[in-house]
Amino acid sequence: MLVSVDEYREGILAGLTPLAPITLSLAESHGCVLAEDVTASWPLPSFDNSSMDGYAVRAADIAQASSEQPVSLTVVDDVPAGYRADVDVTPGTAVRIMTGAPIPTGTECIVPVELTDAGIETVQIRDVVEPGTYIRRAGEDVIVGDTVVRAGTLLSARHLAVIAAVGRGSLLVHPRPRVAVLSTGSELVEPGTPLSKGLISDSNSFLLVAAANEAGAQAYRVPPVADDASLFAEAIADQLHRADLILTSGGVSMGAYDTVKEVFTAKGTVEFTKVAMHPGMPQGHGFVADDDRDPVPVITLPGNPVSSFISFENFVRPAIHKLRGLPAEPRPRKAAQITKAMDSPEAKRQFARGRFLGDGRVEPVGGGQGSHVIGGLAQSDCLIVVPEGVGHVGAGDTVDIVDLREDVR
Repeated sequence: MLVSVDEYREGILAGLTPLAPITLSLAESHGCVLAEDVTASWPLPSFDNSSMDGYAVRAADIAQASSEQPVSLTVVDDVPAGYRADVDVTPGTAVRIMTGAPIPTGTECIVPVELTDAGIETVQIRDVVEPGTYIRRAGEDVIVGDTVVRAGTLLSARHLAVIAAVGRGSLLVHPRPRVAVLSTGSELVEPGTPLSKGLISDSNSFLLVAAANEAGAQAYRVPPVADDASLFAEAIADQLHRADLILTSGGVSMGAYDTVKEVFTAKGTVEFTKVAMHPGMPQGHGFVADDDRDPVPVITLPGNPVSSFISFENFVRPAIHKLRGLPAEPRPRKAAQITKAMDSPEAKRQFARGRFLGDGRVEPVGGGQGSHVIGGLAQSDCLIVVPEGVGHVGAGDTVDIVDLREDVR
């Protein structure tokens, strides 16, 4: 009996919880999910400061200034950012000031240097500036106690900026999950190795490590494991102390040398099933543990590279998001008009590789939609989703599309 794509995904997600929060430095927190509200301990700005390079003056002193009749003021101090003025601004005087420097006492406005002769000892003011102009007031952005970033936020550069500005050097976050990726098969060799008959370069592990990293994990690759139960069991045991999720490809069908099923059936709670999808029907998930460690979730994917990728998109990406503390949802879909007719297995949900043409149109790509056609996968920038119960879509029909173009920014 085939399990639906949605039911199988929910089964995986039901057994997962977000990783326990840990404290990381601000730099290490980038890309993590915040596990606490961050509030401001001081206002932003924390003091009145200049928003321009120029001169701090009293408004009355420059009320009659013009390019024809500039006003001359005595420059009594020079204040770069990071320093305070030693004197006040008094009638007839100005303080030369840089952007970000504290406003001297007595200042009513800042005259940008562009409206002056840039004088050092005296300055010629050539235009009127209204009171309060070019002065950033303390707390006009953030006041003490404001929540600047809320728990559950995926931390990006702009979030880290305001967190740093309010003085936080470390954060409580859900860390990126560590994902161990293992490919199985005695036919696999490292890329760059000369191929003899019957051998192929391992591409799945590179595909899955990159996809997991793009989904926000910290993924790492384990060298290919031959079809030997003891070697595979040893490789899995070696990952249990360092991985938050173990991801395997290959060895989950009905073949005589499917070591993944053999080992996981005897060790842990991994269950194998057939999912109503094409490609990627044989699947498995569960937990594996040894005597002194907590169980580690395992997701097993088919060995054909396209099947692995489609399975990753449907099941592993949402699982990684849940471990991160994010909504565990597959990518959103959009509608597009397909340019070529396609057949689809009615009992399954098909994920065909496609390419956007613009103007809301999409075309199937590659030399067919077989699970081994990795060249077509590389040409694609979307997936064309044909639902269960539909055996054919015609040219010009509207279909659902999963946009893959955001993988690499």
